[in-house]
Amino acid sequence: MQHQAKRTILGVIPARLASTRLPGKVLRPICGRPMLHHVFACASRCGLLDDLVVATDAKEVYEYCVENQMKVLMTSSRHASGTDRIHEVMQVLPADIYVNIQGDEPMIRPAHLEALVQPLLQDASMHITTLKTPIGAEEAHNPNCVKVVTDMTGKALYFSRCAIPYNRDQVPETRYFKHLGLYAYTRSALDRFHQLPPSRLEQAEKLEQLRFLEHGIPISVIETPYDTIGVDTEEDLAHVERHFRDLDPSERF
Repeated sequence: MQHQAKRTILGVIPARLASTRLPGKVLRPICGRPMLHHVFACASRCGLLDDLVVATDAKEVYEYCVENQMKVLMTSSRHASGTDRIHEVMQVLPADIYVNIQGDEPMIRPAHLEALVQPLLQDASMHITTLKTPIGAEEAHNPNCVKVVTDMTGKALYFSRCAIPYNRDQVPETRYFKHLGLYAYTRSALDRFHQLPPSRLEQAEKLEQLRFLEHGIPISVIETPYDTIGVDTEEDLAHVERHFRDLDPSERF
């Protein structure tokens, strides 16, 4: 019986400071520690990751990571997306699977990362995974919340800032799903993304994952019961601060 060779899995946290809506957000404190510290601590508890690295273009982020024994790599400031930044990491740190762990997602859990990676380990035909979580109709109409619709097999049909599906007749059973911006990719998927030019839908919605769909590259979407708050505004930061203050102190860092 032939055993499949173990596939190496690298977690990458793209962390830039030049956020337009909340400048310097990855170093903004939550319960006394920078947001990035929380993301790194949570991700490091996932047993499926063989290694974990912060990818940044900011000297301040690099220095914080070095001072706090967090593996870090300086990357170009010219990247248009986190996926492009991870592609640069791929040139330096070889792995079979790369997990894109957003630096502004301090509420991630090891369970999120496990849900992303397991399908790629079990099915060699899969190349990209991401997550969704159920939301109500009111949240579905918030353009800051990205929605996703999938086919019967869990493959993404579309991502949008609009409420999708459009519930024309107000059918009460209509379900909405929020997209959580965490991904796992194979090396070949990252290479393909890098080779392709930005697509029209990607540019219209300002959602990089649409480049894959517009070029016919499937994305498998896994449902998780655990929502997160991606931090884009001062209000988001305040919500996350309250969340962490309610945790047991041992779970915070």
